[in-house]
Amino acid sequence: MVSSREKILQAVRQNKPTASAIPAIPESTTFADRKVERFTETLSNIGGQVIPVRNFDDIIEYVRLNYAPQRVITTLPELADVGEVHWHEVGPHELADVEFAVLIAHFGVAENAAVWLTDPLMMHRAAPFICQHLGVVLSASDIMANMHEAYTRIGADEYGFGLFIAGPSKTADIEQSLVLGAHGPKTMTVFLMG
Repeated sequence: MVSSREKILQAVRQNKPTASAIPAIPESTTFADRKVERFTETLSNIGGQVIPVRNFDDIIEYVRLNYAPQRVITTLPELADVGEVHWHEVGPHELADVEFAVLIAHFGVAENAAVWLTDPLMMHRAAPFICQHLGVVLSASDIMANMHEAYTRIGADEYGFGLFIAGPSKTADIEQSLVLGAHGPKTMTVFLMG
């Protein structure tokens, strides 16, 4: 006697649609000649800001002017003068008083101003979400035109956890008013190098 489960599986096998090839994605020229400008415009439109910097000294100066003497954490040893670099072993509750977190991104995406981060760059998964303000260091040469290019670049990379972040946290579902920093950082600043 055939079980109900087997009947269902047979029906599924018999009614399976014909396989079709994945459509070819045309090579994009969208934003190709103005990726930095598009990234900057888009991030500004979604509540973030891009600050062009020449080197880490420019970032140190920015942090001193805007966040001293508040708690700053960073994954970048080059910023040890203005931020804690040995903080990633603590629990997320011990990060609750972080005012500014400065991380580095693998790359950014011009069409939506997202940056791609993985575990090794965050050190702690809570870091980009628990801080009041988020800073991300990004090389201008590491800006992809669109998400197709971004996913091609991610390719078969191995990582435990990865995410795209685009702009500060926001919501508009309460009385149709846009609120920045609703569930995470109030601001997102991308330090664009190069």
